[in-house]
Amino acid sequence: MIREHAKFFAGKPVTDYQASIGIEDPINTVYRLSVDYDSEYSILDLLSQFLEDANVSKITSLIIGMWSHGSNETSQPVIELLANANHKLPNLTAIFIGDIIWEECEISWLKQSDISPLIIAYPQLEHLQIRGNEGLSLGALKHDRLKTLIIESGGLSVSVVREVCQAQLPQLEHLELWLGLDEYGGDTTVEDLAPILTGQLFPKLNYLGLRDSQIADQIAINIANAPVMQKIKVLNLSLGNLGDIGATALLNSTFISQLEKLDLHHHYISEELMEELTNLDITIDVSEAQEPESYDDEEYRYIAVAE
Repeated sequence: MIREHAKFFAGKPVTDYQASIGIEDPINTVYRLSVDYDSEYSILDLLSQFLEDANVSKITSLIIGMWSHGSNETSQPVIELLANANHKLPNLTAIFIGDIIWEECEISWLKQSDISPLIIAYPQLEHLQIRGNEGLSLGALKHDRLKTLIIESGGLSVSVVREVCQAQLPQLEHLELWLGLDEYGGDTTVEDLAPILTGQLFPKLNYLGLRDSQIADQIAINIANAPVMQKIKVLNLSLGNLGDIGATALLNSTFISQLEKLDLHHHYISEELMEELTNLDITIDVSEAQEPESYDDEEYRYIAVAE
C-alpha cells in the first residue's frame, strides 16, 4: 500500500493547489492538483484555472493526484489538456501523473492512458513519474532530455516494459519500474528485461530500480553479473519478495563492489545472509525483513504493493 502523498518531488516541497489562493511560489514549490470524491469541481476545472494563473509560466514541476470522483475515469482528459497547454508551461521539466494513495484508490484500480502526447508536447521534460498500470501506454518513447523515468504499479504490463526497452532516451540516468504481481497485470518475465540488463540501452544510466517484484530472486540471479552492473551506481530491488537465492547471487556478483548503494528493503533474506550483505563495502539497506506466511502447507512471500 502507498499510504502517503509525495512530500517532495524533483527536490522541492509539495503543496496542494488551492484555486482560492493561486500560485504564490512557482519557483520553489511543486503544486499538486487533485479532486476529492465530494468535490464540486472536476480536475479539468481545477487544472484550467491553474493554467490561467499569472504565475503558471514559471512552474517547473507539477503533480496530478486524483483526477476523478470515482474509479472509472482514465487520465486521458488530463493528459490531453496538459499536452495542449504546453505553451503555458514553457519551464515545466518534471511531472508526476497519479500521486494517489490507497485511501483514494487502490493502485491496481487506477486507470491510466496513453501518456505519449504529454511526452511529445514537453521536449524540455527531464523527470516523468507515473503511478498505475491499467491502460498505460508510453507509445514510441523518444525524448532527448528525459533523465528520470519512474513507473509505479502493483502489476506492470509487459507491453509497457517492452515500450521502455524500445525507447530512445540518450540522457536517461534513473530508471525505476515497479513490476508487481501477475494477478494485477504484472506479466513481465526476466527475459523481457534482457535489453535493460545489457547495459547498452541507456548509455548514461546510473540508477536501476526493478522493484516490488514477485520474481525478485530471478531478477537478482540474472542481474548479478549482467553488463549493466558495470555501469550503474545504485541497484534497487526493494519492496519485492527477494530471498536467500537472490541474495546469494548478489553476494557472489563480480561487480557488486562497484555499486555505491544496494537497496533491498522489504525482503525475505535470512539473518546470516543479511549479515554478509552488510559487510560489503557499499551502502546497503536490508531493513524491513519479512517472514513468509504459510497456508495449507504452501509458503507465501508477499510483495509490498500489489492491489
